[in-house]
Amino acid sequence: MGIQFCKDGHVCQIVVEDVDETTLLREAKKKKKKKPETPLPQPPPQVKKPKPPKKVVISNELQAIKIQAWWRGTLVRRTLLHAALRAWIIQYWWKQKLVELLEKKRRAMLQYYAQKKWAVVRLQSWVRMWRVRVRYRRLLHAVRIIQVYWRWHNCHTRGIFRGSYELTASQLGLELEIFLGSHICRITDCIPFPIKT
Repeated sequence: MGIQFCKDGHVCQIVVEDVDETTLLREAKKKKKKKPETPLPQPPPQVKKPKPPKKVVISNELQAIKIQAWWRGTLVRRTLLHAALRAWIIQYWWKQKLVELLEKKRRAMLQYYAQKKWAVVRLQSWVRMWRVRVRYRRLLHAVRIIQVYWRWHNCHTRGIFRGSYELTASQLGLELEIFLGSHICRITDCIPFPIKT
């Protein structure tokens, strides 16, 4: 009797051998009956006595008992084999479930850790962004103050404004010259007066 099954691509075979009591008795009798290799003097032939009928019935009963014992042993071994295989299958299933539960817990912990770390990183980025903006605003304010003072200084110290005008009856003639350092700007324009009649 044997059972084959497959586990993770590996074939396992369980074979239960039936060793019969009658087989063992036969082998023992054969060993006893073996003749020695050297010829021995043979005793005179004996006259066989007829067996009483009771012994025949007893030997039949013994044979029936041996067959029943063999069959019961086979049934017990088969039952034990099936029970062992079922227990092995249940144990394998339970181990797989434990591995799945452990993997599930590990993934949940990793997600929780990643979520916490992501929240901390985001909070840190917000704080850094706020600090950079505060520094940028301070620098921008300082630059604007420096630009205002510099422009006022340049206009009052270096800029020269000269102009002349000519007034006639019908128009006004302007000539302006603005000197800003190396830049010279000249504006010449004639503005006509509206004539009322």
